[in-house]
Amino acid sequence: MTAHAARTGVWFIGARGSVATTATAGCAAVAAGLHPPTGMVTETPPFHGAGLPPLTSLVFGGHDTLDCPLPKRAEALAAGGVLPHGLPSAVRSELTAADEEIRSGGPLPGDTRTDEKLVASFATDIQDFTHRHGLARTVVINVASTEPAPGADDSRLPASSLYAAAALRAGCPYANFTPSTGLRSPHLREAVDSCALPHAGRDGKTGQTLLRSVLAPMFVQRALPVRAWSGTNLLGGGDGAALADPAAAAAKNAGKERVLADTLGSAPEGEVHIDDVPAMGDWKTAWDHIAFDGFLGSRMILQTIWQGCDSALAAPLVLDLARLLARAHELGLTGPRPELGFYFKDPDGGPAGLPEQYQELLAFAERLRAAR
Repeated sequence: MTAHAARTGVWFIGARGSVATTATAGCAAVAAGLHPPTGMVTETPPFHGAGLPPLTSLVFGGHDTLDCPLPKRAEALAAGGVLPHGLPSAVRSELTAADEEIRSGGPLPGDTRTDEKLVASFATDIQDFTHRHGLARTVVINVASTEPAPGADDSRLPASSLYAAAALRAGCPYANFTPSTGLRSPHLREAVDSCALPHAGRDGKTGQTLLRSVLAPMFVQRALPVRAWSGTNLLGGGDGAALADPAAAAAKNAGKERVLADTLGSAPEGEVHIDDVPAMGDWKTAWDHIAFDGFLGSRMILQTIWQGCDSALAAPLVLDLARLLARAHELGLTGPRPELGFYFKDPDGGPAGLPEQYQELLAFAERLRAAR
């Protein structure tokens, strides 16, 4: 089977959520030539000839605890302005095919299965998907709602770690696009160290933190001390509801604060607040207030406002990661991939600033090209 004939699986955790639905519909739209690949870094010239799986070769499936069919979910996103009008109808067959590959996730209330049985069940679902479709490989990507960080005394693995463990058991590359624990559970350390699979980061960098990762290096490089950096997020949809839980919000904010501390050398004063505004749906407004010192101690202020759709920002990055991890797996690359830190608030090593991360990503593209 040639590289171009081989097909690649993309298994979403949270497969009926906004990000996964947008990615699935968007891949079909771009592959059919209905829309340009806006926001997909892997479709830019530096990645041409890098041996990435074509968008037309991707096959979608996943786990979810929701039962709303993907075509209906896509129609709701179109009604909210997230997807273009008419797109759900244009790619209905692709959405229906992906929906038929979504399996029930968990643990659901009343589920008495042990962690081991849950992991085994999830891994079997992924392996069956890969084998039935004759896929060269399947990449597992967590795009589910943020979960609270587990407590020190928790005896059970959080759901994100159950899915991550299942990905490793199924022999699949893995990326965690959420702030949830995933592979970072201490209970999975041995499995991660011995898995011989490529995996990447935690918590996708899409909006407010993307801007922070560009601005923070500017202050450092221009020798402008930052005194305080505060922010507010207003958002609705599933993320807004999930982040209304203070524990989930704390997990989310940890990544935002980490970018500043890693880049500036210490965490400045100030906090990030997240407010659930259901009327906003999948749209988000993020505001930052930055206080910094200029020459001779002059006090200065920079304020930024970011307005966008989280799903539309995240979907092209998720498709990028699926393709890059699939190619890394094809080449036998293993372990955490710091070259993909460009996509994450909490990357697996590498620089913290976006410009430097982009250069590392370009170097990775050159490495992939040279391996052909």
